[in-house]
Amino acid sequence: MVIQNIVVKKDMTQLLKSWLSQGPTAQQLISFNHHNIVTGSVFSSQVAHLHQQLVSSIEKRWLLSCESSDMFAVGLCAGLLAGKQIILPANTQAGTLSELTHEFEGVISDLPLCEGKAFLRLDKELNLPTSTWPQLTQWGELLLFTSGSSGKPKKIAKSLSQLDAEVSVLEHTFAEHLPHCSVISTVSHQHIYGLLFKILWPLAASRPFLSDLVEYPETLSYYANLFPNLCLISSPAQLSRLPDALDNEPQIRAPSLVFSSGGPLSFDAAMAVKHCYGKLPTEVFGSTETGGVGYRQQHSPLEPWQTFAKIEIKRDTADGALQLRSPYLEDDDWLRCEDKISIVADGQFTLEGRLDRIIKVEEKRLSLVQMESLLESHPYVIKAALLMLEQPRTQLGAAIELSPQGIEQLKLDGKLALNNQFKQHLLSQFERVTLPRRWRYPEQLPQDLQGKRVHSTMLALFDIDKFKSK
Repeated sequence: MVIQNIVVKKDMTQLLKSWLSQGPTAQQLISFNHHNIVTGSVFSSQVAHLHQQLVSSIEKRWLLSCESSDMFAVGLCAGLLAGKQIILPANTQAGTLSELTHEFEGVISDLPLCEGKAFLRLDKELNLPTSTWPQLTQWGELLLFTSGSSGKPKKIAKSLSQLDAEVSVLEHTFAEHLPHCSVISTVSHQHIYGLLFKILWPLAASRPFLSDLVEYPETLSYYANLFPNLCLISSPAQLSRLPDALDNEPQIRAPSLVFSSGGPLSFDAAMAVKHCYGKLPTEVFGSTETGGVGYRQQHSPLEPWQTFAKIEIKRDTADGALQLRSPYLEDDDWLRCEDKISIVADGQFTLEGRLDRIIKVEEKRLSLVQMESLLESHPYVIKAALLMLEQPRTQLGAAIELSPQGIEQLKLDGKLALNNQFKQHLLSQFERVTLPRRWRYPEQLPQDLQGKRVHSTMLALFDIDKFKSK
């Protein structure tokens, strides 16, 4: 199967706005898991109940977080219909919420996350009376936070018009490859990729989604065998591990379409998934700020990306940075991105790395500046430097110049105990999967005569022949 770009009509169809205005039919299957389904009538009652609470509340800005995708969707729809600002944090670590505390007045969640804030609980066990879909008063907006190059969380607002433009383009581009599909996901709905592909697009296109996160290959195989047509929303890290979990064997039942986003998928991994599932994954390139920019299926190792309809790109002649204009952005100006590209043909490009210090670890966007700054706030640390290591496997390395107190602690407790102390310190703002895996404690961080860190010298600190410990 080769996916071709499809021209979208000028009105973009307003697929999402139309659905949100009218609500689901009573029979629309919204979500499912192995023991429960949610129909449109049940979903409407849940949304109406929360909407009523939100309309009568004076708080305008609400943080939304919920593990279950169906209840998250209830909070999202109710908030948007009530004209509220819905805040999605990068994660719910205590330090992250503390940094954002001035950004929200209330919390919509299945768990009480913050003291001293208004709280509306998402509870799927509530036995609610049948209610009709709430009337739209005014559209709310979405506020997402992602790692900025300065180390501080970067605020990105998304209007309903922007989200609607993207959902409509996704449907026009891929709908013919999704016949009566159910959607399952291995990625969180709290970030823009999962939010669009698992929640907003399926709702607007009447495709049911799995309310749980798929964490194990066995669960994926279970649903692949259960549904003749399945759409899998996944990531490069997860898809790279999947073929081994499937014993690298062709599967009798496979998803109709597999999406991957969060970073480029290696050609070898794409081929391995094709061997197991009989078809190539469809990769989507984009960011929280830009939304989807392009897509591809890797028929060859140098397969270029194809821009989505209505997106214009050009290359900055000074440093090769991607510049784009898109209906997913708040204005029609050219936006500079920190991705270096080459233009292959009209609307086609290849990626040549990042120009800033934002990286992806397990598809989670991470600011090296922010993590270094947090490490340097610890009393044991004078300076911290982070870098991505490619050998013996891709992982994050941390080199720490210790304070006198830190040196004493290293002598007393040893390297492993000190590693664990720093990891615990980082967990106040970062998820465990993003933490450094390898740690080094040189007397001084290596610098050149200009006082700058030299990448090759930094890498030498992690030379396995010199340092056997990890």
